[in-house]
Amino acid sequence: MLRSFLLILFITFSLFASGKGGTLHRANSLMHSSNKSDIFRAYNTYKNLYLQALMNDDEHLRVQSLEGIVKSGHKLRIDVARYEKELKKVHKSTTIKKAKPYIKKPKAAHKNKVALKQKLKLLAARWQDGKLVLTFNKTLQHHQWNYFTKYDAKHKEYSYIVDIDASLAHKQILHKKGVKRITLSRQSSSRMRLEIRNKKPLKVRFSLQNKKFLMSIQTHKQATKKTQHQTVVKETKYIPSKYHGVSHRHKTIVIDAGHGGKDPGAVGYRKYREKVIVLHIAKDLQKILKQRGYRVYMTRNSDHFIKLRNRTKYANRKKADLFISIHANAVKSENIEKAEGVECYFLDKSRSSRAKRVAAQENSADMSEMDYYGKEIFLSTLNSHNIIASNKLAIDLQRGTLASLRKVYKDVKDAGVRPAPFWVLVGAQMPAVLVEVGFITHPKEAQRLVQRSYQQKIAQGLANGIERYFINNQ
Repeated sequence: MLRSFLLILFITFSLFASGKGGTLHRANSLMHSSNKSDIFRAYNTYKNLYLQALMNDDEHLRVQSLEGIVKSGHKLRIDVARYEKELKKVHKSTTIKKAKPYIKKPKAAHKNKVALKQKLKLLAARWQDGKLVLTFNKTLQHHQWNYFTKYDAKHKEYSYIVDIDASLAHKQILHKKGVKRITLSRQSSSRMRLEIRNKKPLKVRFSLQNKKFLMSIQTHKQATKKTQHQTVVKETKYIPSKYHGVSHRHKTIVIDAGHGGKDPGAVGYRKYREKVIVLHIAKDLQKILKQRGYRVYMTRNSDHFIKLRNRTKYANRKKADLFISIHANAVKSENIEKAEGVECYFLDKSRSSRAKRVAAQENSADMSEMDYYGKEIFLSTLNSHNIIASNKLAIDLQRGTLASLRKVYKDVKDAGVRPAPFWVLVGAQMPAVLVEVGFITHPKEAQRLVQRSYQQKIAQGLANGIERYFINNQ
């Protein structure tokens, strides 16, 4: 039995690795097989593709995967009524759109030519005062570039990547002492990529000056020498309030109060509800961050339900710099006296049974129709570029929260920072962390969690952690 499951896992993973086009083709082939096991694998693959389409807003893939789910589901005698209903809606809207007459607009061609002439182009790339300076033909806007990081575990190599909506004439290789490789390459006719690779972590900073994009790159040793003294100061004394938000006013943060509406989250000691507690903390955090000058958005401001995948979609639309999801933990009755403390999670596949348990609990409100293997494979395809940054953010949030609470409550437990497969973090294009502010099932901790003063101290600590993260990674 175990061997057959492993075989299914291997085949499905191979399908995903070959790209969505190849995956869809193979799923179609499997569906026409006379072997029930092959049809089941096709059905499972279609559902994974459907979820991928929702995350990436890929309407074409959504339609194809829905058709596959319905056909294979009928063969397996599985109830796919929900998918049939969605497919009919899609076909109906497509028919309406096709019925609209096409009116040719001669002036459109002229407008396109003008837009083409004015597109962003890279004119030069050179080193100046230790910084890499990219010069363009016109001013680069914030929405025209995107930064993310990756870690290649196989080759033990860090990558720092900047995608810019600008054309590049030809590939360029740049050199800097202490850095393995720096390349400028074309991703398409209107997009270029700057990629820095190194065996050891680097500290990378950016700034815009009219038509110039400036990047400073420090090796791990250089960064350590400059921040060693500052780190000690930050651990013992927090930055005075007059500096809060001064250098980070342009940063955008999306706060997600977990659960809501029909989903109460965990129900713990004396029937305290998670959705109520976390909304209070989220609103307190919003207020503090706004006072410090940040742009702040909430996925929910009241008691209503939001699907997990729509929470990070909202953060992506707002072009957020950080995504913070706030939750309260819970355990079964036999462990309520033992389980307590604050913990922070960042998105990654985890081998820890504790992390998987917490993730399963938080994931249960949505995506429940996916089987275990489908979830594992799907998680492996998403968000790997933000793992390093999210880990750093989780550490700073954990430190900030504990420091704030322990000023009054000396016995608050540090439950740690861990990777875990949380669906609410999937799809985030920015560093994203899920904070478990305490155990709602623990008698003493639950009574603290419903106190407004305790909630405000948690919010204060989270705000300090966010501030610390930006200072260390600006």
